Amino acid sequence: MNMPIHEVLQRVSETLTARRSASPETSYTAQLFAKGPDSILKKIGEECAELIIAGKEGSQLHIVREATDVVYHTMVLLAFYDLTIDDVLLEFRRREGISGIDEKKSRGA
Repeated sequence: MNMPIHEVLQRVSETLTARRSASPETSYTAQLFAKGPDSILKKIGEECAELIIAGKEGSQLHIVREATDVVYHTMVLLAFYDLTIDDVLLEFRRREGISGIDEKKSRGA
């Protein structure tokens, strides 16, 4: 049975929230939370670099796996700041139908 993708993302968000109180000895995600935002951001940077390399190689499977790592670690950062993927999806909804050029202009310099 295939679960709608938003349900998968919601379950991951819920798991991340639960990991905030987990022991760093038993959870990789809890280790990231314990180390704080600098470690989370460093991991996002590493995963983005790996995604760039995968994109240069052109392997679809490698691209998907690295993109998943980027999304996961981004979701860890969101959870660290009491945000969820729903906050990102709401922002996508707000931007839907708006030109990327106009949206960037609306943010100011």
